[in-house]
Amino acid sequence: MGKVLTVAQQKGGSGKTTIVASLAVEFQRRGLRVALLDTDPQGSLGRWFLSRRERLEDAGMEFSTASAWGVGYECEKLKKLADVVLVDTPPKVDADLRPALREADLVIVPVAASMMDLWATDGVFDLIAREGRQAVIVLNRVKAGTRLGAEVAEAAARVGAVANASLGQRVVYAETLGQGLGVSEVRGPAQAEVARLADEVLGLLGP
Repeated sequence: MGKVLTVAQQKGGSGKTTIVASLAVEFQRRGLRVALLDTDPQGSLGRWFLSRRERLEDAGMEFSTASAWGVGYECEKLKKLADVVLVDTPPKVDADLRPALREADLVIVPVAASMMDLWATDGVFDLIAREGRQAVIVLNRVKAGTRLGAEVAEAAARVGAVANASLGQRVVYAETLGQGLGVSEVRGPAQAEVARLADEVLGLLGP
């Protein structure tokens, strides 16, 4: 049975879909069987998946959608087909998010390098705690060497566990997402960033 990785954050634009797509491609390139579950009505992950399938003919991973209360059923189905099931969630924190958290072996909470994003984690961590799930903050769109980035990282560590790996503010993340690709399929610093994050996430998910 596969492991479930849920990406959740109540603030829009935090990079949830980018992280899901980037990790999905990296895991696939490592020979893992990957499945995606899009629970966000905006359907950004679904559009990425369709773009990928059109570009490559075979996306190389399973894909499904679910409303909040269909998450448990879809996860059970996908865990039988994949080593890792990545769940993208809508930018809100309410009862609809709880099924995606309940199914998670690990929850990633993306935080763009701003205090506003960090403040938006309060509700997410409250729900994660209620469901008794393991969570890790991933700093996203980090500008290296900035005082704000350092302050956000320091404050995030007081809120919860923070991944050692972070993602920089790079145009390539948006470019590859629009092309149905992942940064692991292009050369550059972003490729190494996602590889480090994948290493850390797989370590937290365990065998």
